[in-house]
Amino acid sequence: MTPRRLPRSASADDLLTTLGLLTAQARQGAEEQRARVDLAEALQREMLPETLPSLPGLRTAARYAPARDGLDIGGDWYDGFVMPDGSLGFSIGDVQGHDVEAAAFMGQIRIGLRAVALAATDPGEVLGRANDLLVSVGRDLFATCTFLRFDPTTWVLESARAGHVPAVWGTADGWCEAAQDPGGLPLGIEPGEAYPVTTRRLTQGGAFVLLTDGVIEGPAVPIEAGLARVTRVVAAGTGADADVLAAEVMKAAEFTGHTDDAAVLVLCHDAAPAGPEGGAG
Repeated sequence: MTPRRLPRSASADDLLTTLGLLTAQARQGAEEQRARVDLAEALQREMLPETLPSLPGLRTAARYAPARDGLDIGGDWYDGFVMPDGSLGFSIGDVQGHDVEAAAFMGQIRIGLRAVALAATDPGEVLGRANDLLVSVGRDLFATCTFLRFDPTTWVLESARAGHVPAVWGTADGWCEAAQDPGGLPLGIEPGEAYPVTTRRLTQGGAFVLLTDGVIEGPAVPIEAGLARVTRVVAAGTGADADVLAAEVMKAAEFTGHTDDAAVLVLCHDAAPAGPEGGAG
């Protein structure tokens, strides 16, 4: 005897219908989010420079990696260019927030820094003018940033920091540390902010490494631990090729869980050439 199947109640049919609608909405939401992430990543990579400036005695390299889960992407950048006086300008930074809006804002800051550097060479002045420009725009986003100027005549490296994580500097004799230079507020928060400049004379060969917090900080990794790890990597690799060192530093992001996008910018330098205009001595 075939058992009779009882008719489903209206509430059961309603529940199945609701579940079907929710599933469809979730799928659509996931597809829309994936599309936004893909767009943000495309914007990010298109806005990053294809090449970085270098010269005899100074070798440069960079790396960028999106967040592993694909959700926290769009805010990190690096850049390098020749300034009007012949010096080299470098920047690295991180926009608060993620997704397409952060990627677009990142592009504005990067181009803004280049535009300001046409009229100012002092890194503190570059950041100060860029900060005032961003404040005047009235956006809700802000960005941390480090700006460097390398003078190929004096072999002096000047840097200014706007709320950004410390750089790591190592020399050929094995000395290495996180550069806890003084700085100012992130860009876009307070008008008239001052950004002190730190000057380094490169009398020894070594490496100066800039990075974003996605390389050294994660849910279970405090920034101090991440910096210590990168410092060890730089100390062991100051004699390495710039591209190799950039790749090794980027590997530190694997220990953070890679929940944020990450960028690395490496400057490997020889000792300053001897002479009245060089930095030696």
